[in-house]
Amino acid sequence: MNSRRKKRLTLAVALIAGVAGIASLLIYALNSNLNLFYTPYEIVNGKPDTGDKPEVGQRIRVGGMVTLGSMVRDPDSLHVEFAIHDILGGEIIVTFDDLLPDLFREGQGIVAQGVLTEPGVLQATEVLAKHDENYMPPEVAEAMGQSHEKLDYSEQTQSEGYKYK
Repeated sequence: MNSRRKKRLTLAVALIAGVAGIASLLIYALNSNLNLFYTPYEIVNGKPDTGDKPEVGQRIRVGGMVTLGSMVRDPDSLHVEFAIHDILGGEIIVTFDDLLPDLFREGQGIVAQGVLTEPGVLQATEVLAKHDENYMPPEVAEAMGQSHEKLDYSEQTQSEGYKYK
């Protein structure tokens, strides 16, 4: 092999090694900043297909319905704790130290983003509530087993509760 071929081979190997190194660093950075979506059931029991549970300290997003009667506010600060649940029976506690959205209320679908501080407890950095009466975040609707159908608002259903068409 002559010196010219050796230089080309060395350059090609160095280029491939550089691209592989950059790709591995990029994948590592993306994995550390990835926010996976879970339901309360999946946090408690693991994902149904793989059994994977989020680890304490992992940054996640969780969606579900705010459990009625579960909200506890600290009168001296903005700290609030509430439970969220899903139709499969999972329930977790969410703690939040900021202002809740104006549309936040018990019995409503939300998405909370934060860090799992212990099994079944999420320290939220952001809480998102639905923006009107017809919307539920797609991930929450899918996790809750609901279809995206328009609600029927007749006089009769307002006294009985809302029903899907």
